[in-house]
Amino acid sequence: MDSLDKPSFDNLIFYITVPLSSIIILANLFIIVGIACNRQLHNTPNYFFLSLLVADLCTGIVLPFIPRMALDRLLDFKSCLLMYILPNFLFLSFLFNLVMVHYERYLCVVSPLHHSQFWVHRCFPVALLIVWLPPLLYASLPAFGWNNWVDPKGNKSSDANETSGNYSGTDELCSYKQVFPEVFIYLEVYGLVLPAMLSIGGMTGRVLWIARKQVKNICKLQRAVDRLQQQSDHEQQLNLRYAKCVAAVSLTFLVCWVPYIIYQLMSVTALQRGVSASSSSLYIIMSCTGIGSMAIIPLILGLANKQYTEPVSRVMRKLRNRCRAGQNSRDITL
Repeated sequence: MDSLDKPSFDNLIFYITVPLSSIIILANLFIIVGIACNRQLHNTPNYFFLSLLVADLCTGIVLPFIPRMALDRLLDFKSCLLMYILPNFLFLSFLFNLVMVHYERYLCVVSPLHHSQFWVHRCFPVALLIVWLPPLLYASLPAFGWNNWVDPKGNKSSDANETSGNYSGTDELCSYKQVFPEVFIYLEVYGLVLPAMLSIGGMTGRVLWIARKQVKNICKLQRAVDRLQQQSDHEQQLNLRYAKCVAAVSLTFLVCWVPYIIYQLMSVTALQRGVSASSSSLYIIMSCTGIGSMAIIPLILGLANKQYTEPVSRVMRKLRNRCRAGQNSRDITL
C-alpha cells in the first residue's frame, strides 16, 4: 500500500484507535462495576479477572498512543522515555494478566476438586505481584541505561543519571530505535510475548481436549443406560454445545489473535531487514487493529458471563422502566 505523510498517519490512527479505545474503556467499566456490585463474585478467580480488566482498561486508554510509537518526533529524553515505556509496560502487564487468568481457569478444569490448594489461590498477593512487577521492571530497563539514546554532543547515554546530567535541555529526535535496542525488542518478542501466546494456546487446547473427553464419557454412560436408543437427545445437545465452544474459540483466535500475530510478523520482518514499515498504511492498520483486537479478549470473556453484567443490566432496566413510566404518565396527563 502507499506511503503516508505524518498528518495522514495521525488521522488514520485517530479514526481507527479512538472508536476501539472508547469501546474497550466503556465495556471494561461496565464489567468492573458489575463485579464490584455483586458480593458473590468477590473471590480469588474474579480478583484475577478484575486485575485483567484493570490492565485492559489501561491498555484501552493508551491504545491511541501505541501505533504512534513508530513515528519519529522531537522530544526531550525524559518525555521520550515516558512515551515508550508507559505503553509498553501497560501492554506487557495486560499480557501477563491474560496468561494468569487462563492459568487459573486451566487449574480449575484440570483439578476441579483441588484447585483452591494451588499457589495462585493460597498466595494471591504474590501472584498479583508477578503479573505487574516483572512487566514494570522489564519495560523500565531503557530508563536505567539500556537504550540507544545519543545526546547532542554525540555521546551515547550509558545510564539514566549520566544522561540527565549532560543533557542540554533542547528537544531531540525521539524514535523507538533510540529507546529500545534491537536485543531488547527481540527479547521481548521471543522471550515474553511469544511464550505467553503459546502458553495461552496450549492451555486452551488442553481444556478443549479435556472437555471432549468428558463429553465422550458422558455419552458412553448415556448409551449404557439406554441401549435401545443409539443417540439420545441429551447426547446431541452435548455434542452441539461442544461444537459451539470449539467454534467460539476458533472465531476468537481469528478475530483477536491473528491480526496481532500479523502485526508482530511485519514488525520483526521490518526490523530484520533494517527498513522502516511505519510509513506503510497497511502497517498502520495492522498495528492499530492488532493491539485493539487483543484488548477485546477480556471483554469477550466478561460479557459472556451473565454474573458480571447482571448488576448493571438490572440498574439499566430499572432506569428504562422509570423513563417509560414517566413518559406514560405525561401522555395520560395530556
